[in-house]
Amino acid sequence: MSAASVERPHGDRPLTAEANRLMDRNPGYRVEIIAGQILVSPPPDAAHARALSRLMRPFLAAGLGDGETEVLQGVGLWLPGGAEDYAIPDLVVVDADIEEHLIENNCYDPVSFRLVLEVTSSNWKTDLRAKVKAYAGAKIPVYVIVDRKHQRLHVLSDPAGDDYENHRPYSPGEVVTLPGSIGGEITLDVDAVLKAGQRRAG
Repeated sequence: MSAASVERPHGDRPLTAEANRLMDRNPGYRVEIIAGQILVSPPPDAAHARALSRLMRPFLAAGLGDGETEVLQGVGLWLPGGAEDYAIPDLVVVDADIEEHLIENNCYDPVSFRLVLEVTSSNWKTDLRAKVKAYAGAKIPVYVIVDRKHQRLHVLSDPAGDDYENHRPYSPGEVVTLPGSIGGEITLDVDAVLKAGQRRAG
């Protein structure tokens, strides 16, 4: 069944209108609205992009890029927690029919998302706190955080209210197997993921 897009005039959405103005004025910046607050993140550094590129490999190797699911970067996720809330996760695993679930402002219904993943930058507190509540509230089944600040990889699953019932941080040297609910068996080497996200000495 196809879900119709519900585009509203941005004049009726003052935060969305302001967020879109900020994006127009600051190309490359990521603008999100979380819990009624506009958040602006600078363009990612090379290490952030490298970590994402490395992370995509096991998802694609497991076949999650074909068939019932897709592995994508920078897709808008409409959040039910606020009238204008939306996020743009770094990496997502979504149902292949995601385009049938457009809500508005290039953001899609959370029902299409099986996993969201964030690689932290200067806004690491948002990824570790505000987005946990936002993604749990949206009932995203699995949330993975590559915490470059504290050198940990967090796996959160089983959303309940505004939190996750299971939250396990992993350290370098450990290997993580993600929940099978995402559609395939994905194993991540924490040390390799965190090293990919470190800036290289010049």
